[in-house]
This record gives sequence, structure tokens and C-alpha cells, in this order.
Amino acid sequence: MSEDRQTRVLEVRDLRYRYDDGTVALDGVDFDLFEGETVALLGPNGAGKTTFVLHLNGLLRGSGSITVAGLKLGAETLTEVRQKVGIVFQESDDQLFMPTVLDDVAFGPLNMGLEPAEALARSRWALETVGMAQAHGRAPYHLSAGEKRRVAIAGVLAMNPEILVLDEPTTSLDPPGQRALVDVLERLPQSKILVTHDPELACALARRAVFFDHGRIAASGKTDEILNRFGWRLRLGARSA
Repeated sequence: MSEDRQTRVLEVRDLRYRYDDGTVALDGVDFDLFEGETVALLGPNGAGKTTFVLHLNGLLRGSGSITVAGLKLGAETLTEVRQKVGIVFQESDDQLFMPTVLDDVAFGPLNMGLEPAEALARSRWALETVGMAQAHGRAPYHLSAGEKRRVAIAGVLAMNPEILVLDEPTTSLDPPGQRALVDVLERLPQSKILVTHDPELACALARRAVFFDHGRIAASGKTDEILNRFGWRLRLGARSA
């Protein structure tokens, strides 16, 4: 299906952001995401990838326009947009702080104003979806890195977002943990934005990739073509096999 016949769930136009020290982090970024699509954001450290995704639900505010599922991001739509864009941060410990796994996953739905029974039902469903239902009563700090990542994803899923943003989701995961996470992500129906330095992960999950460089999108296309164009397979050695 051609892009013009697909449903656009995210539209970013001329996004610009400068940090307080004068560093230009985003310099006129245009980006589209379509329903059910997974796109990998590639590029060197400091290229603007994380700064970009933090704009998508208003955690950072630059100039330009962002439209999520038909809603233009602004002060009056911020709460609704944040329910539509769920971000799973690189460090799972930043998202896990409640006494039990179930408490953690239910925190977001409860703060959305859901009744406790509905929040708990959503949370149990989300834990089941990521294969962590059996851990509902455990303390998050007792979990492995891979388990924490899946619980963090469950916490976002329980809020029923339309777009799932994952920032370096395989950080600190061993190969079995990485494979388990890929299996989970492949089953999720949400449109996804994947920030990663891992070419294998990008190829496994995303048909399309964009390459950030100095706050701009330098290229966009099929994931394997973008990886080869910028030499990432060669640069990352064994992962090129």
C-alpha cells in the first residue's frame, strides 16, 4: 500500500530545538509515521534522535509543528497527546518506582483517571501481553534487566497508546533477553519508533529507517539500504554478519 493511502498517525514539520548552551539539537526535521509501521531512528550519538522523540509528547518543546492522530500538539492538547504517545526510556529504572510490578504498571492508568478496577484489568492485560503476568507481585528491583524492560513496556501499554517510542530498548540485555524483547515487540500492533544503534534490531523490527546527523534527517529509506549507505554494518564488526 502506498504511503498516501495509509493513515498517518504522526506528522512532524520543521521541528527545531536549541539547548540553553546554544547547541542546535534539531535543525528543521520533517517526519511521518503511518499506522502499524515501525521506523528505526539511526545515527551517531548527539545527532538529535532522543531530543526528537522527547518532543513527540511534549517533554521538550521547540518550534515547528507536531500532529498526533489528528491532534496538533499544544498546551490544550498535551494531556491527550501524552496518552497517544508512550515512551519507553533507555533506563528502565527511571520508570519503575512502585512497591510491586502491578502497582508500577497501574500507576499510569490510575493517573489518567481510570477507576481502580479498570486500571488493574488493563495492567494485568499489559503484563500478560509482555509475558510478565507471573511477576505481578514482585518488587521491580528484584527483576533482571530484560524483565524490567518488559515491565516498563507494559506500563506504557496499559495506557493504550497509538504510538510506542522505544529508546535503545536492548541496552544491558543479553542475547536471549534481546530475542525475547524482539518477540514481544513484533506482536504489538502499535506504530513504533525505535531509537537504536543496533543494526540487527533495526532490521528485525523496522522496514524503514531514517538517519539523523547534526540535528537533521540525512536520509530515509529501507532499513538495510540505510545501514549499508552509512557503513554501519562494517563499523559494528560482528553485527554485520
